[in-house]
Amino acid sequence: AEDLRNRLPIEAMFTSEHQAVQKIHQHPLPMIHVDAFLYDDDDVDSLCEEGKMSRSYCTECGSYKTASLEFISHSFSLMELKFLYHHVLPDLTGKVVVDVGSRLGAVLFAGYLYSSASQLYGVEMNADFCQLQEIMITKYEFIDRIKVVHADICTQPSLLQKADVVVMNNVFEYFLDRQEQARAWEFIACNVRKRGSLLVTVPSLEESLSKLQVNVQLSQWVEEVQLNYDVYVEKDVDREALEQIHLYKIL
Repeated sequence: AEDLRNRLPIEAMFTSEHQAVQKIHQHPLPMIHVDAFLYDDDDVDSLCEEGKMSRSYCTECGSYKTASLEFISHSFSLMELKFLYHHVLPDLTGKVVVDVGSRLGAVLFAGYLYSSASQLYGVEMNADFCQLQEIMITKYEFIDRIKVVHADICTQPSLLQKADVVVMNNVFEYFLDRQEQARAWEFIACNVRKRGSLLVTVPSLEESLSKLQVNVQLSQWVEEVQLNYDVYVEKDVDREALEQIHLYKIL
């Protein structure tokens, strides 16, 4: 994460992410992207103290009337990654993991270090992020088990069909228009079909699909697995973030 921080602008977004940048700007209230893998709450506090970031915005320029900024992250935090690999997923020995929209590679790096998955694939359609992931994979010698595929997930049916675990973290909403999102979800539902394989999503499938005109029968495709969100006893655990993580078993 520290290495990646030095290679990215503070908002951890590239100008090539046209749609995501536009959607953040169109949000009804001011919103900024803070990558949770790169910056935890202490890091954000430090950046605010240095004047490089702010947690609030002025609702009337020049006044003391301020409101809290809304933060969004397209990556899991370290806490969420530990929860995912230590408490959500079973033993992954010999298993294939596919991260849809792998971005910085956080799910892949954590999977390499925290699991025995035989192969971890990241599918990412932004060339800048693919290049960044390749640099990290080579530098930290992850190349034997991690592979990054520069592609739209809808061109990768065979990869999805062989996956034992598919991870989808806020994957389409900020990067595709609604029609493309619906097409992508229908493609996922057609190809993630291996019985007993697992699907991890943020937010829930119900929430993601409720906003779209999509032909996916959830009750015939998946069964949700109830998670224990109380496995961490530390005081500063973001319970709300953990509760956004949902696990499904393919029927």
